[in-house]
Amino acid sequence: MPITPEILDSFLNIDAAQWDALSDHTPLLSHAFLAALETTNCVGKSTGWIPQPLIVRDGGQLVGAMPLYLKTHSYGEYVFDWAWADAYNNMFGNHRAQYYPKLLSAIPFSPITSCRLLANTPEIQNIMVSALEQIMHQHDLSSVHVLFPDEASATILQQAGWLQRNGVQFRWENDSFTDFEHFLTTLTHDKRKKIHQERKKVKAVGLVCKHILGKDIREEDLDFFYTCYANTYLEHRSSPYLTRDFFSEIVANMPQNILLITAELDGKAIASTLSIYNQDTLYGRYWGAIQFVSGLHFELCYYQAQEFCIAQKIQFFEGGAQGEHKLARGFKARPTCSYHKIANVEFSAAVKHFLAREAAGMAEYVTELEERAPFKTT
Repeated sequence: MPITPEILDSFLNIDAAQWDALSDHTPLLSHAFLAALETTNCVGKSTGWIPQPLIVRDGGQLVGAMPLYLKTHSYGEYVFDWAWADAYNNMFGNHRAQYYPKLLSAIPFSPITSCRLLANTPEIQNIMVSALEQIMHQHDLSSVHVLFPDEASATILQQAGWLQRNGVQFRWENDSFTDFEHFLTTLTHDKRKKIHQERKKVKAVGLVCKHILGKDIREEDLDFFYTCYANTYLEHRSSPYLTRDFFSEIVANMPQNILLITAELDGKAIASTLSIYNQDTLYGRYWGAIQFVSGLHFELCYYQAQEFCIAQKIQFFEGGAQGEHKLARGFKARPTCSYHKIANVEFSAAVKHFLAREAAGMAEYVTELEERAPFKTT
């Protein structure tokens, strides 16, 4: 019997153990995380993130899979193609074609580099890539996009002729540091002095930070965290992507991967951050505060997380998209990528030309960031 790919309408219809056996053990790519997004209505038709996971079975056994969504907008992706959508609609007009819906392989609301073509062999990976292109043409979709693939997935997509788009993120690396002061010795005098001053000010006002592991997180802790998280969006005149129930779901189903850090002033909680981690990497994700304290964001979101990584011997701390201020806190710029298949040949050529110009500018930007690195020269 030939091996054929299938599109499902829910991650809940996939065996969790079989999915996780194919994944690269990134917590945000786990079945528990992706299923929680569905069961708590963070994704679905009403959100414009419609689950359409692509799977390949061989005799009932899952041998290939992709996190895949039908998207009716470009929110929550961190690879911005709004300008492409406008150009596409202007080029072809409403009566002929629309940019949305499009197919998207990504972890919703998370700019996390990880496996996208979940399979044990390149043959299965190539079957899935071909299936994406076939689905795009069969359903008259404008395009398919694969965001933040790991190196193995990127190689397959590049070999298949997909358009590559380059980006940059910031990551901190734990070089077997014994403590935070050991880490600071790797920075220049000025950067080390600035961090000391920032932490001294926070300590002087009496701020106390507490680390709470997933198994010890209470619902009242999550209630306060969500108040802070929602306030971050409110301050930017926006709405949270994630529901309150989502956080209860992941704490219940993957507690070994959850870290909650709270900040208290005079015995009252004023800020909170929730991160997701495994034995190799901590992903700084969600934060908020209900009171302003100078240096609070840096202390809670960076320095406390770095101390946790050092104590737990976690090698990487992924700081996510944007934020050049992370350089001064010991993060390094690192390249990311995404891959794109455009159905219309004419528009694909225009996008390819744009990406070539953008890549040149991105290379210059990365060089500039590297020159601003805060580390001592040897």
